[in-house]
Amino acid sequence: MNDLTDIKNLDDIKLLVDSFYTKVQQDNLIGPVFNEKIGNQWPAHLERMYRFWQTILLEEHTYSGSPFPPHKHLPVAKEHFNRWMEIFTETIDGLFQGKLAEEAKLRAKNMAEMFFYKIEYFRNGGRNFFES
Repeated sequence: MNDLTDIKNLDDIKLLVDSFYTKVQQDNLIGPVFNEKIGNQWPAHLERMYRFWQTILLEEHTYSGSPFPPHKHLPVAKEHFNRWMEIFTETIDGLFQGKLAEEAKLRAKNMAEMFFYKIEYFRNGGRNFFES
């Protein structure tokens, strides 16, 4: 029997974010990238992520800013984004079930794909994959 419920409030967002980033910090592939970039600023990063997901999923507009610029120069490849998405999906599926849980996975997938392509675009001097 599955007792999981959907994401309903800020406490659920905090549970999601805290659980996800605990796994991220310990992951062999993406942990070093996050830990190097964030350093001792994890509490501030988590607060920002609470506001981001609260805005995205609960439509409570507590986040403002541009999420991409801090990621622009990260030393990441497609495998990093795949692992990020794998951990995110596992975290959601282990904690929640419902419409907003599915929405969170869709939003995360779209964001990961966009960030990957934008990072590659900047690395290639403003050229995309389809240009020679």
